[in-house]
Amino acid sequence: MEGDTITIIQEIALGLWAQAQLFLTGLMRPWNAYQVGIVLSVFLVAHIMAKIFGPLARDWMREREGWPIWRMRILVMLHRRLRLMFFIIMIWPLVWIMREATWPSRSYLLAVAGNLAVAWLVIAIVTRLIRNTFLRSMVRYVSWTWVTLSILNLTDEAQAILESAAFEIGETRLSLWLLVQAVIVIGILFALARFISTVTSAQVRKNDDISPSMQVLVVKFMQVLLYGAAFFIGLRTVGVDLTGLAVLSGAIGVGLGFGLQKVVSNLVSGIIILLDKSIKPGDVISLGETFGWINSLGARYVSITTRDGREYLIPNEDLITGQVVNWSHSNDFVRLDIYFGTAYGDDPHKVRKIAIEAATSVDRVLSSKPPVCHIVGFGDSSVDYILRFWIHDPTGGLTNIRGNVYLALWDAFQANDISIPFPQREVRMLGDNGGDMPHDG
Repeated sequence: MEGDTITIIQEIALGLWAQAQLFLTGLMRPWNAYQVGIVLSVFLVAHIMAKIFGPLARDWMREREGWPIWRMRILVMLHRRLRLMFFIIMIWPLVWIMREATWPSRSYLLAVAGNLAVAWLVIAIVTRLIRNTFLRSMVRYVSWTWVTLSILNLTDEAQAILESAAFEIGETRLSLWLLVQAVIVIGILFALARFISTVTSAQVRKNDDISPSMQVLVVKFMQVLLYGAAFFIGLRTVGVDLTGLAVLSGAIGVGLGFGLQKVVSNLVSGIIILLDKSIKPGDVISLGETFGWINSLGARYVSITTRDGREYLIPNEDLITGQVVNWSHSNDFVRLDIYFGTAYGDDPHKVRKIAIEAATSVDRVLSSKPPVCHIVGFGDSSVDYILRFWIHDPTGGLTNIRGNVYLALWDAFQANDISIPFPQREVRMLGDNGGDMPHDG
């Protein structure tokens, strides 16, 4: 099999070399040489015109401040290809003049150069619609290569070379030509699947009847289904026998199962989280030292944004196996406790009333769930109290609301002459001749 492949490649290479020699010999003919000279001259003139009109066009675009962004992007894209556009504008009138004035064969090379220039310009413009930079570059260069081979009538030779480079897995024969076809078809199907997924996901997220966790689950399931279908349909379209890859895929699956246990565990944990609705986007949770609200649920991790702007990516497995405090699981009501003490000389009935009124005056404290204040003990230097109050927006922060309530207590106690005791120490300075000073006897 290897010897046959080498023989086929050698035969194709010899055929291409013979065609190249024939082409070079043809260039020595007067009219072909004239056409090559005309193409080079037109390219040089186009280059000079781009250098002259490029800065003028750039200055003109800078004056268009009120234009939409999409229009400016089109102008920038065209500005970068001024030389190619000038070449096309000048080459095709020459082709038409040459066809009318003389034999068509005497304008053949000019037409080839014009077709190549038009094809390259169209591909460059169309591929700008692809947002992914890597995918856009790959599609652009592959399209340029294929169009160039098509215009030069070399597609059969290129296909034969790619078809000859192949290997077999069981009864399945895989070649470079098959791989190229698969990449193109699967790429198109993936783009279609992404478009359908984006449109459908937007519709699902707009549906208020579906809970946020179920929305994420539906979107993830739909993405897996669409991309999986695109992959297998693409392979079947190019003629790959999937049954021949069953053994290989099974071996790969076993290897992935052992090597990616944590990844699989996080994927399964993510599905469990979505199904049991224990957490959902927007919930405020505490996990260890991390406190924040859930920004998004991913297939492998959960994104948590804290009050200081940090974004933590918590593996799904940690949310399943660890202890998680969900401050807004069944509702958004959260009760907070703060402790304080007052002097024994202050009336505890009055202190309790003032503390409740002070907490109620804070904006985020709920009046529908009134604050309560209780005595929790008699300390060494103070009567100890606990003040409990409710809020319904834990995403707004907990430390700041506690601080506001403490500040309201301070102002209320100052206004009502309520004192907050604190430990004091008395230091005595004894004289040098005092009888209390120890001395050697």
